[in-house]
Amino acid sequence: MSSILTNNSAMAALQTLKSIHASLEQVTSEVSSGKRVNQAKDNPAIWAVSKVISTDIDSFKTISDNLGLGVATVGVAADASQTVVDNLGQIRNKIIAAQQASGADRTKLQNDIVAYRENITNVVKGAQFNGLNLLNGTAPTTNILASLDRSGGTVTATNITVTGQNLTSGGYTKKTVFTGSDGVSLGADVAGFALNSGTVALPGTGKLIIQQGAAAANKFAAGDSVSVTLGGKTATYTVTAADVGTTNVNEVVAIGLKTAVETLGIAGLTIDYDYTGSLATLTFKNSNGAGGTDYRVAAQFANAGSGGLAALTNIDVTTNAVGALGSIDALISTAITATTSFATTQVKIETQRSFVNNLADSLKTGIGAMVDTDMEEASARLQALQVQQQLSTQALSIANQQSQGLLSLFR
Repeated sequence: MSSILTNNSAMAALQTLKSIHASLEQVTSEVSSGKRVNQAKDNPAIWAVSKVISTDIDSFKTISDNLGLGVATVGVAADASQTVVDNLGQIRNKIIAAQQASGADRTKLQNDIVAYRENITNVVKGAQFNGLNLLNGTAPTTNILASLDRSGGTVTATNITVTGQNLTSGGYTKKTVFTGSDGVSLGADVAGFALNSGTVALPGTGKLIIQQGAAAANKFAAGDSVSVTLGGKTATYTVTAADVGTTNVNEVVAIGLKTAVETLGIAGLTIDYDYTGSLATLTFKNSNGAGGTDYRVAAQFANAGSGGLAALTNIDVTTNAVGALGSIDALISTAITATTSFATTQVKIETQRSFVNNLADSLKTGIGAMVDTDMEEASARLQALQVQQQLSTQALSIANQQSQGLLSLFR
């Protein structure tokens, strides 16, 4: 049955044309945007996954920048600590030269040592990047954001911990290690580290009593030094780690100081030593007769401080060249350890940064596989749909002309 009110063929052709038109719009959008999933309605599940990964990629870009900052920061510390090692090597050369040098030459060598020591101080102070200094002890540990861990639906940050080093060489703190009597009144530390002094009369004696305090803060530490100045000459003994480990550290320090004073060769001066209980006593005797020389006695205690190169402050080849040689190797070892620690961390950060960049690229590839348009396929589909559109238009035109055929029945 034919009807002029209901044209089933036209309706079928129109629905087909609409469907082809919608598909054509979709393909055209894919071709123009380059994405087959450009909006949530295109594929909600794939769109959601791609957005989560996209935010991770943005985060990894930020992490890569932070790692780059970390590489620069640790690199500055590594370069600075290596410079410290080089300067310590120069100091060691000066100390070796002082082993056979005379007094005047040792003074010149000591001046060179002081200059290198100042260089080290300046390097440590200036070894900062973006306000962070890893060499002066102000940053014991620093965390650098390294990656994101997305497991169990929870995102957590992972860090690379950078261990700071303390290569400072200054710093004096109070310690009560001296008491005195019989003309040498030494008392407790005053501001800085200078102690009171007395005079060995003619003839006369003066006693220096060495006793570390009971509190941990008042005990001897490796790198501390004890000095006595008599007749314009100074004798110094530097406390070693082995000394600190003994039960009679007061005695060890007193004997070391006695030996250092005796090497000064001061005319008319003798030193007696006594150790009773925990007290180590040095008795200075001035045997010069009437009209001889009064020896002004000044005693000093220099605290090594907390820096890894604290003992560098007490190195003095004019008074204790042998002791200086024993101290410098330990300081060089400390600086080398710091340098290798920074270098190792620097490699770790650089490796992590490379991994993060590669990971971001891999994630981009993964997102592309999910949402990007297959341009070859889209091109073929576009051409096919364009042909189908033309044919559907032609079919609709034919279907619309079918009603015209009914007019012939009424002629």
